[in-house]
Amino acid sequence: MLASAMRTIGAALLGGIALCGAATPAAVSQNLTGLWDASVQVGKMSVPCQFGIAQHGGAISAWFFNGAERVRSASGELTGRHLVVDFATYARRLDATVNPDGTIEGTYAPTTPHSTSRTYGFRAQRAGTDAAAHGPSSDRTTPSIAGEWLIPVPSEKIGEQAWRMVVRQSGARVSAAILRVDGDTGELSGTWHQGAVVLSHFDGARPSRFDITPGPNDTLHVVMHDSTDPDAVLTAYRPADAIAKGLPAATDPLQHTRMRDPSEPFQFRFPNLQGKLVSNTDARFRGKVLIIDVAGSWCPNCHDEAPVLEALYRQYRARGLEIVMLSFEEPAQLANPTRLRTFIRTYGIDYTVLLAGAYPDELQAKLPQVVNLDSYPTTFFVGRDGRVRAVHAGFASPATGHFNDALKRDFATRVEALLAEHAPHTLALSAHSPG
Repeated sequence: MLASAMRTIGAALLGGIALCGAATPAAVSQNLTGLWDASVQVGKMSVPCQFGIAQHGGAISAWFFNGAERVRSASGELTGRHLVVDFATYARRLDATVNPDGTIEGTYAPTTPHSTSRTYGFRAQRAGTDAAAHGPSSDRTTPSIAGEWLIPVPSEKIGEQAWRMVVRQSGARVSAAILRVDGDTGELSGTWHQGAVVLSHFDGARPSRFDITPGPNDTLHVVMHDSTDPDAVLTAYRPADAIAKGLPAATDPLQHTRMRDPSEPFQFRFPNLQGKLVSNTDARFRGKVLIIDVAGSWCPNCHDEAPVLEALYRQYRARGLEIVMLSFEEPAQLANPTRLRTFIRTYGIDYTVLLAGAYPDELQAKLPQVVNLDSYPTTFFVGRDGRVRAVHAGFASPATGHFNDALKRDFATRVEALLAEHAPHTLALSAHSPG
């Protein structure tokens, strides 16, 4: 039951039903431009979120939010009351109706035929129509929960026994991120109201909802919602209290995944998007430092990591850094990986991108050298001799604050150290590769 909930949040498939506000909306405007209080719905579950629209005649652009980041649409159109908005970044489409009362209702669904991604119900009304739902900006009775928390959780991922939660707070307004070994939730946000705070998130890919109330002895009572299973009820502790109680620590992402034989070079042989096979033995990789990124265009934390890797590539390419993304896509995307092409364009990726296989079933078979490979992304740092020097599971997004800052510094430091090593006279690169 709880294990299923872990799978759901790890795959970013939690969902929601309720609007942030419930007041009677104004009549339909001729122009939808502005902010909207929205929700996405999957089964019984509810995730409030914010949605933005800009309209110019019948042309529509729209966006979801991940904290300060806007996840923008590729195109959109309003024909009469029929609203269609394409989010090519995640191969999704909002197909909705603008009701006479001014609300918007419809579905947010995958555009790829036979996709395994889920369809969410969608509803929205003009922002700010329900003061109670948004709560006051300050309240003397509002508890302060800012800082770091540890949440013990029986994860299905080997070795993981706890999550971190990073919370920021200004008066009654709260933002947070829950950091797992495979990445994080993105920025959750909410407002204290009647002794509880609903922290929710939807950026077009990963709806999440956590209801939090204060518990005894400086703990938090955390209800993690799931769309189909009963809610998971968890407890959050301050790190010092967790240590004093002998509770498990959060997993070190640098210790989660490893090479079966560290003395062997990392081997790969997969096609690029033009169908040409690319291998670790190719001349362009010999004597180079490599970052090998196991990722997928469906993966929100892979979207968080991509601009960081592209920045590293621009900075260090001339000194001998190469980056290879091994992309595992859902089966429906393999024949025509439109979402992956959009991913490449969105982040201006210049490094090598290979279509490695189907997510999730082919990961282990295609990369048999790796032990405990269960996180997207997983980033391998490879020396000039072809051997893996470090493996980092997951990626902490900007929503995690100093964890993201430390991660970016660590990536750069590792690249600098590997570039400083002299290239070996003879590279023991195997001609045999999986795939």
